[in-house]
Amino acid sequence: MNVFYAPFVDNDVFILDENESQHAVKVLRLNAGEHVLVMDGKGTICNVIISNPHPKKCECKLLERNKTDKRPFHLHIAIAPTKMNDRMEWFLEKATEIGVEEITPVICDHSERRHTNHERFQKVLVAAMKQSLNPWLPILNEQEDLEKFLLRNEPGFIAHCMNGEKSPLKKADLSLERISILIGPEGDFTEAEVKAATANKWIPVSLGNTRLRTETAAIVACHTVSLLKS
Repeated sequence: MNVFYAPFVDNDVFILDENESQHAVKVLRLNAGEHVLVMDGKGTICNVIISNPHPKKCECKLLERNKTDKRPFHLHIAIAPTKMNDRMEWFLEKATEIGVEEITPVICDHSERRHTNHERFQKVLVAAMKQSLNPWLPILNEQEDLEKFLLRNEPGFIAHCMNGEKSPLKKADLSLERISILIGPEGDFTEAEVKAATANKWIPVSLGNTRLRTETAAIVACHTVSLLKS
């Protein structure tokens, strides 16, 4: 069944936005009377019927509403944007499928890409939510310099490749309701960045014995937390 996104499904009759309407009517050529699913990104999947297939304001009638509870923890991945956008978008897609509640692009000293396209990333998250039928759309924060991020957020875990005392993430204390994990850029964090993080009580962790790409490390972190907390 075709799936659409509408952030507000509060009434029995509602309108899809122009982009979703065009996709439903112009691309998929859906007609009145056809059944589709609509997700609001806040845990609800609705079974609806198209009542007026207008290409700019497709009208839908609610038939059934199913609410899914949030996970009992909140996973926040702060990741340095990859040099190649497609690799960052791959991470966003897979993290949504696995389950992540919040994502922040962080700009580090070794970051080769220092500007991100928030609107494009948001579209990738919505598409992944619909494809995976995960009814919770991750929060996507605007990009932020690492220094400001460390000052603004409660401490969590920082994954880096430097020598030093680190415990595997799978053996770390993941009992908190809010878990934040910092993933560095190609070339890793600098020593000064790691020191700044640990000075702010971020805990160094390892994601394995091999050197991982940025996007792979972030997915390993997502999967590890999701698996151990499920």
